[in-house]
Amino acid sequence: MSAATIDTSTREASLADGASPSLSIVVPIYNEEDSIPHLYDRLSAALEGYGHAYEIIAVDDGSRDGSFALLSELAAGDPRLRVVRFRRNFGQTAAFAAGFDRARGEYIVTIDADLQNDPNDIPMLMARAGEGYDVVSGWRARRQDAFINRKLPSMIANRLISWVTGVHLHDYGCSLKVYRADVVKNINLYGELHRFIPAVASWQGVAVTEMAVHHEPRRYGTSKYGISRTVRVLLDLITVRFLLSYSTRPMQIFGLWGLLSMLAGFVISLYLVMIKILYNADIGSRPLLLLGVLLIILGVQFIGIGLMGELTMRTYYETQKKPIYVVREEINGA
Repeated sequence: MSAATIDTSTREASLADGASPSLSIVVPIYNEEDSIPHLYDRLSAALEGYGHAYEIIAVDDGSRDGSFALLSELAAGDPRLRVVRFRRNFGQTAAFAAGFDRARGEYIVTIDADLQNDPNDIPMLMARAGEGYDVVSGWRARRQDAFINRKLPSMIANRLISWVTGVHLHDYGCSLKVYRADVVKNINLYGELHRFIPAVASWQGVAVTEMAVHHEPRRYGTSKYGISRTVRVLLDLITVRFLLSYSTRPMQIFGLWGLLSMLAGFVISLYLVMIKILYNADIGSRPLLLLGVLLIILGVQFIGIGLMGELTMRTYYETQKKPIYVVREEINGA
């Protein structure tokens, strides 16, 4: 199952000198036993031709087929292949996070295991990263998927994500991406946030670009994606928007809505008081009275949530000594 064109002795010798890899390939895998041998061959051929020290980190996300057995067999003959096995299926975001935690390269490349991404595009993406970009995102310009249930929802989601986050990419869902390691290692991933990494990383002031890459039809297995994931993506998008704008100042968003709500409630209440005094009108049975009281109560609650958010934020940053800034580089004079 090893690549026919790759010399195993050359691979082992290249790692024997103790040199750290400059490139880490992170591959999340879930029930992909048919594609694993072909993926390994194509990755090995592309990376050998690239000419830089590399490692492949395959994360078995709780596969129930023979994926782990195949990966173990391949890893036994290649010291550059590292295999991580989850106890159960935790999802693609968790698989990426596990790979990022273990990556030793200066750059990290993510790629799907279904062979729809072309490993031969990696050198091209790395060349663009070498021009000074921190994130290079693949763009499946000629995507080989069904239009109704795959391409159309993706197009809508990409435009929505770009509009909400301010980071404009054609294809957030493409797993083929290149990251500087110091960028992704400073990001904590939850939910479905792996697709939002370029947007979340923009908080650090990173340089993001995208390149058109090849996309091939799925030849083995079935897709793990569906329209049902759209709901989760939308919910995570709300989280990302909050993280980008108000994660360190929650009072400014909750307090603003609280003040507006209270102001509207006071205006309604003042209006009712005035008509009661001037015209002796019956206000006790008016729905407007309930609305005014409700808005005042909601305003108080919003402000309370903002205060709790401030306390939580300060606890998070101060107890863990988390920085509220990211330094790109520092130069000390002689």
